[in-house]
Amino acid sequence: MWLHPGALPEGPKGPAVSATTQIITQGEYLARAGDCVACHTEANGKAFAGGRAMPTPFGALYVPNITPDDETGIGKWTADDFYRMMHTGVSKDGTLLYPAMPFASYTKVTRTDSDAIYAYLMSVPPVKQRNRPHELKFPFNNRDLLLGWRTLYFKEGEFVPDPRQTGEWNRGAYLVQGLGHCAMCHTAINALGGSSESKAFEGGMIPNQNWYAPSLTSNREAGLGNWDIKDIVDLLQVGVSHRGTTYGPMAEVVYNSLQYLSDEDVKAMAVYLKALPQRDSEPPPTSQARLVSPGVMEMGRKVYATQCAMCHGDEGKGHTPAYPPLAGNQSITMASPVNSIRMVLNGGYAPGTKKNPRPHGMPPFSHILSDEEVAAVVTYIRVAWDNSGTPVTPAQANELRRLLPE
Repeated sequence: MWLHPGALPEGPKGPAVSATTQIITQGEYLARAGDCVACHTEANGKAFAGGRAMPTPFGALYVPNITPDDETGIGKWTADDFYRMMHTGVSKDGTLLYPAMPFASYTKVTRTDSDAIYAYLMSVPPVKQRNRPHELKFPFNNRDLLLGWRTLYFKEGEFVPDPRQTGEWNRGAYLVQGLGHCAMCHTAINALGGSSESKAFEGGMIPNQNWYAPSLTSNREAGLGNWDIKDIVDLLQVGVSHRGTTYGPMAEVVYNSLQYLSDEDVKAMAVYLKALPQRDSEPPPTSQARLVSPGVMEMGRKVYATQCAMCHGDEGKGHTPAYPPLAGNQSITMASPVNSIRMVLNGGYAPGTKKNPRPHGMPPFSHILSDEEVAAVVTYIRVAWDNSGTPVTPAQANELRRLLPE
């Protein structure tokens, strides 16, 4: 009987995972959800050591060191200090944080999740790297002005679940509104650097990045009301789907953050985003606004046939998910043509993710196409195949050509 496997003593099951380790692991996951590394890590720098310049319309902000170094980082911070910063936008020493730090979204994060992120940051290697002073123009270098900004644009408070919604919807709302801070890009920023809660997710230009974050509440832009959940999940987690592909700042979010989230959490975000109430702030373009001269249309058709049709197809249907469709693609026909012009000029890659490690890319054409040709081909793809976009001008192409791509 002693030789029978069931009678032998149980072998070792491996080291038990301590409660502290579990909290740190959860904190790492939540820090990924918050995309902390994207801002707090300089290119080719050490993780979370700060130093990255963040251009704003008011001057350059330099992101701080959040490693647990006692002298230059947050090594002397307590969990209470960290939660106060996340929840109220006030640093350990009482300094008001500039809203480039998304505390207006992070205020929704629960104390439990804040403590887990704090535990994780305390576990990363400390880096002795002093913070650079901000280079803001007068009078924006006066932090006292933030008192007025906070009165206008900051509402403190943790996320409160909606009892009328499902647990999945509430989880998605918590991630999108809180750690994901999606509204920071997908809501228009005004001259004071603030955004209206009533216009949340209605889209807007991302300051100093020269990309347009489309409306998530309009099915004429990036509204997801008529998308399948799977296509939304794939776009968020994989970076490509049968409905579209992420480029620019959104590709960075997928690369640094969303690809690491669980299938359940990404699906919850998709459920919440799909359910956002549709709010179209502008009427569709009139037929008069969509008129294009025959000469421009013919030039655009020729450029498209020569440079684009090989990947996107003669009828703009693409070859999904590698090459996104252009016919019926909302990101092509939305009011702002900025992203389409930038893609033609600068090209781009979808993010390399765990589920799509070798993405297909689009080459730049700024070196072979004139402003007139860029405008013509973008106009062509915005109005061909029953697309409902409006024409663009050579001046618009030239303006973006002169700007260095982010």
